[in-house]
Amino acid sequence: MIKAFGQAPPPPTFFEKLKSGLSKSTGTLGQNISGIFTKKKLDAETLAELEEALIRADMGAAQAAKISAAVGAGRYEREISEGEIRSILSAELTKLLSPVEKPLDIDENKKPFVILVAGVNGTGKTTTIGKIAKRLTGQGLKLVLAAGDTFRAAAIEQLQIWGERTGAEVVARAAGADAAGLAFDAIERARATEADVVLIDTAGRLQNKAGLMAELEKIARVIKKLDPTAPHAALLVLDATTGQNAISQVEAFRAAVPLTGLVMTKLDGTAKGGILVALAAKFGLPIHFIGVGEAAEDLQPFVAADFARALTGAS
Repeated sequence: MIKAFGQAPPPPTFFEKLKSGLSKSTGTLGQNISGIFTKKKLDAETLAELEEALIRADMGAAQAAKISAAVGAGRYEREISEGEIRSILSAELTKLLSPVEKPLDIDENKKPFVILVAGVNGTGKTTTIGKIAKRLTGQGLKLVLAAGDTFRAAAIEQLQIWGERTGAEVVARAAGADAAGLAFDAIERARATEADVVLIDTAGRLQNKAGLMAELEKIARVIKKLDPTAPHAALLVLDATTGQNAISQVEAFRAAVPLTGLVMTKLDGTAKGGILVALAAKFGLPIHFIGVGEAAEDLQPFVAADFARALTGAS
């Protein structure tokens, strides 16, 4: 078939975007792999170098040791190529990440299904809520968005824009309003309009961690007055560029609300993509979505095998 003159190339697939987005992580890891496995036998020295390379890729010391040991199993003193090592690494990472590859399921028996979304400022939390809203409304679900980050007028405005884009109703108050009361009103509004899902944005003030966590606890407590089983999902949005700091963020937020899943944003343009591996191993929390760009379609469900291939540069 002859390509029409001036015809635009097809848009890149999400995997192509993921591979491109993880290029810094892949490049760092790949350079180390290239340096280690150039016509060399797999011995204690090369495995120690591989372990160090995995630690530098933000996978964490414990996981780096476990993965390098798995790579060495049955292959000791054997000459191994760079391509082989990438494939083996990809398979090991897929095995490790597969248990946390879980979609965000909306239980239709819980109406409205209440999703509480938390995260520190700068992670792309409010934008992520908008992108999830677009996905859910695209599935034919009726949504109410609660602008619970009442400390940032910009966050309220941002959510209202996403409401217009997705056709979701937005419950908002003036900046500084009580976030727990707003969440309560949003659920009542969802019940009155027979909405399927309520997505609640929350404040992310790192400088006042104690106040932030107390507010989150209050929101969860107030929500339970309307529905003892809510929130039905509590998602934490993490910024991949923060690397190992993501671990302390999960620990801090998990102490305030029982987290049910993670969303990892900004995987494009970071050399710290390996942090996803460390998080999966340490917490075992479902990873529902990963983000590699600004567009709504740049947030997609997490697929372990695709992520492992993109991270290791395996063919």
